[in-house]
Amino acid sequence: MNILMLMMAGSGVRFGADIPKQFIQVDGKPVFSYILRGYDACECIDRMVVVTHPDWHRTVEEWREREGINKLAGIVNGGDTRSESVRNGLEFLRASAQDTDVILIHDATHPYVDETGTQEMIEAVIQYGGATLGERQYDTVYQMDAETHMLQKVVPREQIVSGASPEAFRFGDLYKIYHESTEEEMAQMTSAGAMALHYGIPMKVIALNAINLKITYPVDMEVFRHLVHWYFPEKEEQA
Repeated sequence: MNILMLMMAGSGVRFGADIPKQFIQVDGKPVFSYILRGYDACECIDRMVVVTHPDWHRTVEEWREREGINKLAGIVNGGDTRSESVRNGLEFLRASAQDTDVILIHDATHPYVDETGTQEMIEAVIQYGGATLGERQYDTVYQMDAETHMLQKVVPREQIVSGASPEAFRFGDLYKIYHESTEEEMAQMTSAGAMALHYGIPMKVIALNAINLKITYPVDMEVFRHLVHWYFPEKEEQA
């Protein structure tokens, strides 16, 4: 079984809006609903779980009904940190998931669904143990001094990739990591990929078939408003 866990418990402090950015509406629909509907249509995804703040459970349920989302198996309370939220989601799934199931973790700040890449990731997890979508670099990449912001050297761009969503792992491996890690480790490593690499799980990079947009600041939301019909063309036509 392939399970998609949509992480959307963040408050979006840097974004500066009155509500978390994943709930802001674009063309009459909240950002997260596009992602859920996109994965609901993916043949390679069997179940989905949303991890969010308890104040937003009802909103998720309302849009689940409006959009006819069939694969959503549960809505889970987020934690005080990203790592705690991931652990809460894994704990919810423990009763029904098998160790060999593939768990895919998608951050709602990445407002796209790459179905082809997702299928390739699932195959990579079966072979290697872990995988992530990533955007390769085509511009010149520099290393700079963090304090002075002065360039130090050119980094071979063939060695650099920008992380994208989702990341994927065998459920049993990830569950073990999040329940054996110390609180300090969980606080330091905010992504599941960082946790997996720390514990020796190989991760294969699968090239992203989309623009790797991450909604962090208001300008990013404006970009999404322009790209939403490109990201989700078939879904929009059916709406």
